[in-house]
Amino acid sequence: MPISLDSLASSAALYPFALDVARDRVFLAPMDEAAYRAASFLDERLKPRGEWADAASIERAMSGARDVRRLNFIFHAGHVGSTLLSRLLDEAGHVLALREPLALRALADAFDAGQARADARLELFLRLWERGFTDTQCVILKATSAAQRLAAKLLAARPQARAVMLNVTAESYLATMLAGENSAADLNALGPERLHRLGRLLGAVPAQPRTLGELIAMSWAAERLTQASAVREAGGRILMVDFDAMLDSLVETLRLVLAHFGLAAQAERIAESAALSRYSKAPEHAYSPALRRELLDQARRDFGPEIRESLKWLEALKNAHPVAGAVL
Repeated sequence: MPISLDSLASSAALYPFALDVARDRVFLAPMDEAAYRAASFLDERLKPRGEWADAASIERAMSGARDVRRLNFIFHAGHVGSTLLSRLLDEAGHVLALREPLALRALADAFDAGQARADARLELFLRLWERGFTDTQCVILKATSAAQRLAAKLLAARPQARAVMLNVTAESYLATMLAGENSAADLNALGPERLHRLGRLLGAVPAQPRTLGELIAMSWAAERLTQASAVREAGGRILMVDFDAMLDSLVETLRLVLAHFGLAAQAERIAESAALSRYSKAPEHAYSPALRRELLDQARRDFGPEIRESLKWLEALKNAHPVAGAVL
């Protein structure tokens, strides 16, 4: 039975899962509130059922949309607690969390390629992401780290939107990524774009990473400079959060985040959420801040020399490029 677009403008019950840039069409998947809340990622891992619809028909269906919600964002460097923060904000009530929409990655690639319809399609998806359900007051979209490069563009397109940007220190990021089983594959996949972006942000070609540790350091530098560039443009609309500091002062940080997003909820109650005892990306697995600290301490013991050498690579980058020295 074909999907009807009659209620598309008034409800998030049809989720715009994917964007086919070449054919200018959108894959729509039925989802209820429980499905959104359960989803750790709204990307290819979701494997939804649905149908493709041409973008022009979706634009027509959305032309009368009036019941929009506040749209805010979480941006991050990857593996720095953004999924946990998103799940904790689920507990605030009246929040619809969109965790890592696949289409946002396609839009980032479309802008990189200079695709002619990129701006129009970004606007269409922003309008789709602003929908909610009856009790939704605020939509908080958590971008994938690869799409953080669109942060300034997204905030410029929605001047009332606010964002939280998550990161950790370079040393903590190195320990996290060196300990990760799949880090090398992820970093190599994202590396070329990040290196290119880093060069653009520096205004010069950076040194090529030679080791996994240096690739991690380069990735952290690219995302940290991307965040600094967005802050220069959006100013106080962005709240910077260090994830390690957040875990050390959870209630205080949650108060800041809730106030920043205009959410009326008790930080103390949210800080007792069961989400803190589960692995946010795969809640079927137990995890905790204490276990995270143990794993990072072990990584520092196991990879100490590589962490130190990679930090030297970062120091050389800072010394060679004033832009990096001012931020990193």
